[in-house]
Amino acid sequence: MKRRSFLIGATTLTLSQLASGCNGKQQMSLSVRLLQDSIPAQLLGQFRKALKQPVTLNFEPEKQLQQLYQDLKTWKQQAQKKDTPKLLPLPFLGQQRRAIPNLVTLGDYWLETAIRQELIQPLAIEKLAGWQQLSPPWQALVRRNQKGEPDNSGPVWGAPYRWGTTVIAYRRDKFKALGFAPKDWSDLWRPELRDRISLLDQPREVIGLTLKKMGFSYNTEDLTKVPDLKKELLALHQQAKFYSSDRYLEPLILEDTWLAVGWSTDILALQEQDRQIEAVVPDSGTSLWADLWVQPASRVAEPNSESLAKQWIDFCWQQQPAIDISLVSNAVSPILNTMASANLPQEIQKNPLLLPDTSVIEKSEFLKPLSTKAIEQYQALWQEIRNVI
Repeated sequence: MKRRSFLIGATTLTLSQLASGCNGKQQMSLSVRLLQDSIPAQLLGQFRKALKQPVTLNFEPEKQLQQLYQDLKTWKQQAQKKDTPKLLPLPFLGQQRRAIPNLVTLGDYWLETAIRQELIQPLAIEKLAGWQQLSPPWQALVRRNQKGEPDNSGPVWGAPYRWGTTVIAYRRDKFKALGFAPKDWSDLWRPELRDRISLLDQPREVIGLTLKKMGFSYNTEDLTKVPDLKKELLALHQQAKFYSSDRYLEPLILEDTWLAVGWSTDILALQEQDRQIEAVVPDSGTSLWADLWVQPASRVAEPNSESLAKQWIDFCWQQQPAIDISLVSNAVSPILNTMASANLPQEIQKNPLLLPDTSVIEKSEFLKPLSTKAIEQYQALWQEIRNVI
């Protein structure tokens, strides 16, 4: 059975809702909108058993992080209309409405804009045991000021529960004939790979990996101070056959490209289906991403529900749930970064794509917010490169 069959999907969620809703008594409830396949279904039962009182758990999956971000915007718009209840319609139940959830999955990529637009509110989780176990980089990721900028003295805006990397995936059969295997970003510029690469349609990722290859940071503010950056990007553009952020693996599967730059969750899932796909986290470091629990700003505070939300967050940070998330969801819990390697299951220890070596992680970076001027530089350079035939 594939690992993904153990993850929360629409069918599993419906059964969970029916089972938890059979009790006619008034119960505490927790409503969560989460990224599909990011939490093992069995954790809901384990969480319910760990609680001291009956609860109703309503976990609703969504396929795309982008849609979850859009939901946050929709809820804020509805909350601003005084004569409109803070509820959403359920299309498959006619006019019936549902409450805004206690927690939502949000990618760290959207954290800055979600804070700026007042779509989410801070989480009071500093006293949780799990928070105190997180290493400083993880705490720093979600401490922001009101503008969404990193601020070590700012409030906590999210709770990271899994993370991954941007990696190089390649066809083992094609590279066997070439006589080498890619190890770092510099390999993307090798002449044997001209017109054989799929790249993400993301300026921060592609310009970032080029900066990394040149010895600079993904978060370089002033691109004009990077000698030969345009020349390097043009050379990489000549190597690329395909740009996409959601279909970049298709040419690799069809053998139209031999190498793809993509996100570790996607690649790990593909490896379960295609044994010819190999992957590596670049030796010089890469970009990191994280999925976070956030609280919608439009959610009306309810002490019991908010307490239950904190318990769920802390539960995800406990050792065994963190291991289960890491084994099943193709992404690693940040709690594993603080655990001794010997205490981890062999399936995690022996999978450097899932949990890269510490030396590689230390050279890797989250994509931090850039100034408006820097964003304009990235966009202008990206457009110029992409327009070259």
